[in-house]
Amino acid sequence: MDIKQIQDLIRFVSKSGVNEVSIEQKDFKITIKTSQPPTYVTATIPVEAAPVAVAPAPVAAAPSAPAVPAAQPAAAAAADTSKYITVKSPMIGTFYRSSSPDKPMFVNVGDEVAEGQVICIIEAMKLFNEIESEVSGRIVKILVDNASPVEYDQPLFLVEPI
Repeated sequence: MDIKQIQDLIRFVSKSGVNEVSIEQKDFKITIKTSQPPTYVTATIPVEAAPVAVAPAPVAAAPSAPAVPAAQPAAAAAADTSKYITVKSPMIGTFYRSSSPDKPMFVNVGDEVAEGQVICIIEAMKLFNEIESEVSGRIVKILVDNASPVEYDQPLFLVEPI
């Protein structure tokens, strides 16, 4: 491992919120520790009304009652998601819903989770990091497919607080 790789690793550890990373190769071993506690980000999702396509009215149409805006139901549905907490990825890596392919998923939609309960794993640089729930609640939606790459601060789950 050269100095550039070590510097990249240090930058990764400082940005990801991981407390400790250890790498061991044939004739080389490095451990990088931070003094800061792991950071977990939760926030509510800002909701914007989705654009609604409206077909143009025929030119020869007779006058009729005013049309009801189609954006009202969309706005009502969007307002419902504001009560959920978003669990975001604390690092870049690969998202896994279970510890191995033959093991059960950590959580499914509708499951109740307690604060500190493992809800997924993110693999980064051959290290498997257990991601714990920051809140107690019910899983409303899983926003990432199993075994797919995730970015730092990418939403993973929507949780309805209890």
